Amino acid sequence: MKYFQLFLLSFLLAAGLAQAKAKKVDDYYWTGVERVVAIGDLHGDYEQYIAVMKSAGLIDERGRWVGGKTHLVQTGDITDRGPDSRKIIDHLVKLAKQARKKGGYIHMLIGNHEAMNVVGDLRYVSDGEYKAFAGRNSARFQELQWQRQVEWMRTNVPEFEELDLEAYRLEWEKQVPLGWVEHRQAWSLNGDYGKWVKDNKVAIRINDTIFLHGGISAKYCKDSLQSLTEQVMVAMANHDPAVITIVNDPLGPLWYRGLANEDESDEIYSQTLDNILNRYGIKRIVIGHSPTGGVVWPRFDQRVIANDTGIAAYYGAHKGLLELTPEGVFAIYDDLKIPLPGRNDERVEYLRAVIEADANNAQLKQRLAILLAPPPEATGELTDVESEDGEAVIASPGTCQ
Repeated sequence: MKYFQLFLLSFLLAAGLAQAKAKKVDDYYWTGVERVVAIGDLHGDYEQYIAVMKSAGLIDERGRWVGGKTHLVQTGDITDRGPDSRKIIDHLVKLAKQARKKGGYIHMLIGNHEAMNVVGDLRYVSDGEYKAFAGRNSARFQELQWQRQVEWMRTNVPEFEELDLEAYRLEWEKQVPLGWVEHRQAWSLNGDYGKWVKDNKVAIRINDTIFLHGGISAKYCKDSLQSLTEQVMVAMANHDPAVITIVNDPLGPLWYRGLANEDESDEIYSQTLDNILNRYGIKRIVIGHSPTGGVVWPRFDQRVIANDTGIAAYYGAHKGLLELTPEGVFAIYDDLKIPLPGRNDERVEYLRAVIEADANNAQLKQRLAILLAPPPEATGELTDVESEDGEAVIASPGTCQ
C-alpha cells in the first residue's frame, strides 16, 4: 500500500508538471508558461537594454540566454530616439534562437515606431541610426539619391531654375545623411528589418494576459489578435500618409493611449474595459507606448498594466520591467522585486517602495502627490509625456458590446 501511495504521488506530480508545460495553442496564444517577463520601449538604447535583461536574469555577462523556459515579451518601439536600434534587434534575433534551444521564447511585438520606419515616417530616427547602416558605398548611394531628387524637382518644381542647388543640397544632406539609403532599403518590407517586422505580431496572449504596444480600443476590440496583425501588414504594404489606417489611427493598437490615460473612475470606460477583457477571455492587458516615468503601473485594479517605464536614456534611463509567475505579478527594478498591487487602493504603498529605490525620480514623487491629494477629475496619471508623438489622448467610442 505504501508503494502504491508513493506511485500515486509521483504520478500526480508528473501530471502536474505536464499540465504546467508551456503549450503553443496557435501563433498568437500560449498557455502553461511559468514565467513571463515583459519589457517596454527601448528606443535605441543598447546599454539600458542589456542592463534590464541582466536584471531580469535573462542574459549573462556575455549576453547569452540564461533565462531557461522564460518567455520574454518585448512590446515594441525598439527603434528611434537612440542610435542602437539595429544592434538591439540583431542581438534579440540571435538570442531568440538560444532561448528556443533552452525551452524559452522571445516574442517581439510591433510598435508604432517599427511601423513608422517601415512606411517611411522618419521623424524620430536619430543620426546614429543612419550611421549604423553607413558603409563604403554610402557616398555613392547618397549621390545617386541626390540625382534622383534633382530630376524629380526639375519636373515637379516650377521655380527649379531659380534654385541655389548647392545651398539646397547642404540642407538636403541633413535629411538624407550617409547611411540613409541603406536604412531605407533595410526597412522596406522586402529588406532585412522590414522582413523582421513582418515576422512579428501586433498582439499576443500568454496564459490570461494580452500583450501589445498601444492598447485595444472599442473600435478594434472585435478583431482577433491575428486580424489585428494582418490588418497592420496590409496597411503598411499599401501606406498612404494621407489616409487613416490601423497603422496611424489614434484608436489603433499601435497608437491607442486610452488604457494608459483614461480616467479610472469613469464607470462607462471601466465597463468598456471589462467588455474587452471578456471578449478575449483574459484577465489583463499589458501595454507599452505611454511612458510612466519609471514605474510599472497597474491601472483599473490591475486589469491594465502600463509597462513603458522609460528604459531608454531619452526617457530617463529607468529600469522597471514586469514579471508574471504562478506566485504572482511583480515589478523588477535592478535587484529589487516588488509585488504589483492588485487593487488601486494599494498603489500608494507600492509607489512609496519604488520611490525608496529611486529617490531622485521627481516624476514618481509627482505621481504620489496626485494619488494622496488628487485634484478634481485627476486620474493619477502624468501628462507631460502623453503627447510625445504629437497624438492627443482620444477616448475610445462605444463599449465593445
